[in-house]
Amino acid sequence: MDFELSEEQRLLKDSVERLLADHYEFEARKTYMEAPEGFGRKLWAKYAELGLLGLPFEERFGGFGGGPVETMIVAEAFGRALALEPFLATVVLGGGLLRHGGSDEQRAALLPKIGDGSLLLAFAHSERQSRYHLADVATSARRDGSRFVLDGAKTLVLHGDSADEFLVSARVSGDRRDPQGIGLFLVDAAAAGVSRRGYQTIDGRRAAELTLAKVAVEPEAAIGKPGDAFALIRRVVDEAIAALCAEAVGAMAAMHELTVEYLKTRRQFGVPIGTFQVLQHRAVDMLIALEQARSMAMLATMMVAEENEAQRHKTIAAAKV
Repeated sequence: MDFELSEEQRLLKDSVERLLADHYEFEARKTYMEAPEGFGRKLWAKYAELGLLGLPFEERFGGFGGGPVETMIVAEAFGRALALEPFLATVVLGGGLLRHGGSDEQRAALLPKIGDGSLLLAFAHSERQSRYHLADVATSARRDGSRFVLDGAKTLVLHGDSADEFLVSARVSGDRRDPQGIGLFLVDAAAAGVSRRGYQTIDGRRAAELTLAKVAVEPEAAIGKPGDAFALIRRVVDEAIAALCAEAVGAMAAMHELTVEYLKTRRQFGVPIGTFQVLQHRAVDMLIALEQARSMAMLATMMVAEENEAQRHKTIAAAKV
């Protein structure tokens, strides 16, 4: 299998890395983190100008028709810079749910807005009791005439405090951990009954606790058929895990480069400490771990398009570990 990047992919990689190198020095990152939304809106607009926010979407929806490899390239560059912007929340998770599960009308209305940077999305799925069980959904979606009424609470909604709209999973039928009976609904952040509490996560990004109290949504707000959303959620979560693996590789690569540079410049007993064999061995161990992680991230990226759900999920779960 050929893992070489195409000419277009190399240009994308160079462009993203150059943009982040110019705008993501350590002090600049602290400034972005202290902004009310926890990231730089001007930089988000630059991502839109570069085409990063519409990268995975079809051209007819204002995108560039990129695939998993292009997403991997961008995610790895963001990992190198420890970027704070909601690319994962809006483009990979929110955009992925719309791209795979939305109607043509929904995609035509929303994907161009993601691409031009004017719409921020957040995927509200995890709940306090669910832990890591993806099908554990207690939030309810009760029919009221033609509408649905949502009640429940979501936790750790990535970039939920700045989102314009939420993609909310809610149970239409079945038991709490039943994969069947889960629906997915588009909810305006300003809708009656929606409340959120934002906070900073340990890595400097933002998340929110979301409460839904008798939130009424129209039938056209449903993504796909209500009750059949679990396969869609699982697919997009797998895509997000692959992107996170690439992001982790970017961070690991930057740490390895900084460590090697320090070994070359820090002197002890009159010589660079990089001449000490034990530290050379540690640097080699770091490089081996980095390349192993890179290989697994590439495998996860290749498996994103796998139609066999069980095989895709198993491989991406292994990459995450």
